[in-house]
Amino acid sequence: MNIHASAEDYLETILILCHRIVNVRSVDIANELNYTKPSVSIAMKNLRENGYILVSSEGFITLTKKGKQIADKIYERHTILSAWLTSLGVDPKIAANDACKIEHVISPESFAAIKKLVASDKTEIN
Repeated sequence: MNIHASAEDYLETILILCHRIVNVRSVDIANELNYTKPSVSIAMKNLRENGYILVSSEGFITLTKKGKQIADKIYERHTILSAWLTSLGVDPKIAANDACKIEHVISPESFAAIKKLVASDKTEIN
């Protein structure tokens, strides 16, 4: 599954917005990411054509199974990498920004090792 980082960011944003609001629209994504509406519109067209999202006749956007799998993966990477960097003493805003970059390029092996480390750290704290 080869997908660009920008598409992964859009899918992750849709996932996050779905938890916050019931009906996600392109304007909500544009506002969340601080992108222009035309840019988001083009991205949604591409995501729809590639089977990652569905758009209702009312303009509501939902993730397909394929889109949700990618969004879940990227969101998990983001949250774990952010938590890990923060635990190392990195400012939370910087950690979130860095996690946003790393989440797209980290190998599954390296991510699994970090995830295991973060999980063991949480176990030791409790």
